[in-house]
Amino acid sequence: MKSFGGSERETARDGSAAIRIGDAGASEEKSIWGLILVVFMRVLAALWVLQGLSQWGAILTPREPLFDQVDGVFGAAVIFFAILDLVAAVGLWLATPWGGVLWLFSAIAQMFAALMVPGFFANAWIGVNMILIIAYFALTWRAGLSREDASRRR
Repeated sequence: MKSFGGSERETARDGSAAIRIGDAGASEEKSIWGLILVVFMRVLAALWVLQGLSQWGAILTPREPLFDQVDGVFGAAVIFFAILDLVAAVGLWLATPWGGVLWLFSAIAQMFAALMVPGFFANAWIGVNMILIIAYFALTWRAGLSREDASRRR
């Protein structure tokens, strides 16, 4: 069978193949930290889905007319987080770079909202988000470091 991009071995070696054949054992440490990062991102995704759904619950099933009795900033924040939290959760679940960026933006926006819009988020979310952000950066750094180490060994 004729190959347009080189031999099958060359394609597998350069990493552009959908399925790689060969030396998978050299990247065992990379896959462990990568797996830990993906599990962390999926747990965050589940948490952010719950947050997004709670915001949608405030919009769709309020106990009293929500937007008639609250400040415009409060109403805008509810809509903002209802959309952003769910989109960030999808990106986190897929473990995409844009998911991490949107989640970081959402977490920082939550900390800002907790400080600027009284009663919107509990002040405890500031500490929780700081811990989650530090853990995310630490896991991302460790997974990247392991990837570099694995590529040097080859």
